[in-house]
Amino acid sequence: MTNWQGHVCIVTGAGIGIGKGIAEVFLEAGCEVVIAEVNRPRGEETAREFQAKYGRGLFVETDVARDADCKRMVDETLKAYGRVDTLVNNAGVNFVKPTLEMTVEDWDRVVNVDLRGTFLCSKYALEPMVKAGHGSIINIASVHTRATLGGAAPYAASKGGVMQMTASMAIEFAPYGVRINALSPGLIDTVIWKQIQDVAQDKNAVVQHWMDNIPLGRVGTPQEMGRVALFLASDEASYVTGANLLADGGMTSQLINKERYVSRALEGKY
Repeated sequence: MTNWQGHVCIVTGAGIGIGKGIAEVFLEAGCEVVIAEVNRPRGEETAREFQAKYGRGLFVETDVARDADCKRMVDETLKAYGRVDTLVNNAGVNFVKPTLEMTVEDWDRVVNVDLRGTFLCSKYALEPMVKAGHGSIINIASVHTRATLGGAAPYAASKGGVMQMTASMAIEFAPYGVRINALSPGLIDTVIWKQIQDVAQDKNAVVQHWMDNIPLGRVGTPQEMGRVALFLASDEASYVTGANLLADGGMTSQLINKERYVSRALEGKY
């Protein structure tokens, strides 16, 4: 069994949603957790919440699209704890927009956070991991690594790139005792799911549409993603590297998906 006492985990985008759920699961296990978050008020509030509940949780303001921020994130972790055992690259930007309406700025914003940010954080975390001879990186990808939707080109390209980068780095750093895997969530109960419902003309129909496309018939929770991430970081996953673990309620297992409401969303009709 893994001894989590003294285990140091960095979670990017940890102020909200999946990242916050992952950070809390690692705290519950006994880890020291760095809350890397671009939104300072949100990051500080999450850190206060975790400090009150667990007595731990270090906030580091981090824009993963900025090289200097990613380096500082790792440097401050090493200053506080002297090690980095696990990095969870969760920070990301969701995006749906008709391709002919996309701008270069749209593309760059998504790719710079979702793909470039994953690379930069990994690059700086790998240095102390290689020196220590162990470590785990978990890249939060998406079901878009297996199937996608119209109007999601930069997001799908970024998440597909994350998966291939995961595989390449897993091969490169396996000799140094560092395992690198991807975790691909499906529809999770976060702000994005609430926004999908809020803009719907027929909320019940939208909910039913998505439930029809998820064999388990419900959305996942950030804490469920946290437990999968904890497994990937644990000794129980010691022979797992270069993998893409889908945690999507079976969504990508279906032969046929119902697209009618997704198509209407792209047309601005719900």
